[in-house]
Amino acid sequence: MDSLSQLGPSMAPASAAAGEVGFESDDPASPHANGRGSSAVLAVLSAAAFMAALDLFIVNVAFASIGEDFHGASITDLSWILNGYAIIYAALLIPLGRLADRYGRKTGFMLGLAVFTLSSLGCALSPSLWPLVGFRVLQAAGAAALTPTSLGLLINAFPPQGRSRAVRIWAAVSALAAAAGPVVGGVLVQHSWRLVFLVNIPIGVVALVITKRIVPDSRDHTVTRLPDLVGSFVLAVSIGALALGLVKGPAWGWAAPATVGAFVVAAVGTAWFWWRSLHHPAPVVEPALLAVRSFAWSNAAIIAFSVAFAGNLLLAILWMQEVWHFTPMQTGFGVAPGPLMVPAFAILGGKFAKSVGVGLVTAAGCVLFAAGIALVQAFIGQAPHYFTELLPGQIVGGIGVGLALPTILSSATSGLPPVRAATGSAVINMSRQIGSVIGVSVLVALLGVTVSYSATYEAFAHARYACIAAALVAALLALGMTQKKESVEELSGVVVADLAT
Repeated sequence: MDSLSQLGPSMAPASAAAGEVGFESDDPASPHANGRGSSAVLAVLSAAAFMAALDLFIVNVAFASIGEDFHGASITDLSWILNGYAIIYAALLIPLGRLADRYGRKTGFMLGLAVFTLSSLGCALSPSLWPLVGFRVLQAAGAAALTPTSLGLLINAFPPQGRSRAVRIWAAVSALAAAAGPVVGGVLVQHSWRLVFLVNIPIGVVALVITKRIVPDSRDHTVTRLPDLVGSFVLAVSIGALALGLVKGPAWGWAAPATVGAFVVAAVGTAWFWWRSLHHPAPVVEPALLAVRSFAWSNAAIIAFSVAFAGNLLLAILWMQEVWHFTPMQTGFGVAPGPLMVPAFAILGGKFAKSVGVGLVTAAGCVLFAAGIALVQAFIGQAPHYFTELLPGQIVGGIGVGLALPTILSSATSGLPPVRAATGSAVINMSRQIGSVIGVSVLVALLGVTVSYSATYEAFAHARYACIAAALVAALLALGMTQKKESVEELSGVVVADLAT
């Protein structure tokens, strides 16, 4: 298991398309050129990646508080705070990474950081729901630019002998967001949900100033084609239409023209996106990559697993806040034990994978995650008994996440040629965001449309059963991840040949 993926669920964007090979610095005085890495460069790039990763987790805890502040907003509408971000992040991650590879990673990083920071201010000052959703979309665009470029700049700034250590530190700092996010979010939301976004501003401003002064630029001169931006737009529309149909289905009616129309747009858009991928010289997803068995099945598995993960995370938060009436701080600490299990069991899963195979380890993790949700469902009740009714399931589920998710992320690129490892990692992260959108949308559809979340116990139960089912589907898909007997070298040769033509 590679060092980028051992550390937990926040590593989703860790190794996005930050440049594949041949990092070339435009600054002859860069730390890499001088043969020494800069701790200040590592600190600023890690801080920016941490900020972007933290935002994925911190907003979940603020979800209910935002709903209380914006009176009249339905849970269907509120879901776009999460889904709008995930959709745009998924659609732009690869194209913005490739544009930065071509025109300069430092420029791409600084633009992404500036957009993320300014849109965070816009989120904090939003007077109503839809401006907030709009600024969240801009936040996602900034994160999609800064996350892959931060890794590309980091690799360039360190010589080969110090690069692995630097990347491990960068990955560990980003992974810390998974455990810190709910707790930090709970503390901030206790005072105001707007602080969840305001906290990004001083970090972003300081990071911009330091980056301008000390971070050396780099670009990949082998990247000569512009990415398929139209394909990215089609992908975003397709995912958005699917989410719209799912969240609005209960209110509109599943057979209503608007609902059916949304699903048709999603299907047609997906088909068109795939057609463009087959014919565009620089597609968002290169079809040749799917010739590698481990890569194709890892993408399928992570979509299903992310449906369960994202749905269950929001479900646990809503239960604690709306049924048990926990404060945001209590909720944050209540969610934290699961992510805290991930690092240790990610390392353990890596060791098991060497002996029994990545497919079995991932499948076992998915089953354990499903078992954790089932354990909660078996004992959860109206009265708040956290330590006996929720904590055991959180721990079992966290162990499952530690075994499954890092294994999927690392094994996805293990069979790819080195020149496509970064792109492959970006695609697997894109798939994860797509699964998250579906998970949140299905949860909203099952719970209902009222902002008070006054869904019955049965509605929450149905939502948990849906998460269990998605995790078990992921377990079945994971069994296909183990590479067949044909050599990785042969498959890599096929992929490289297809990409060359």
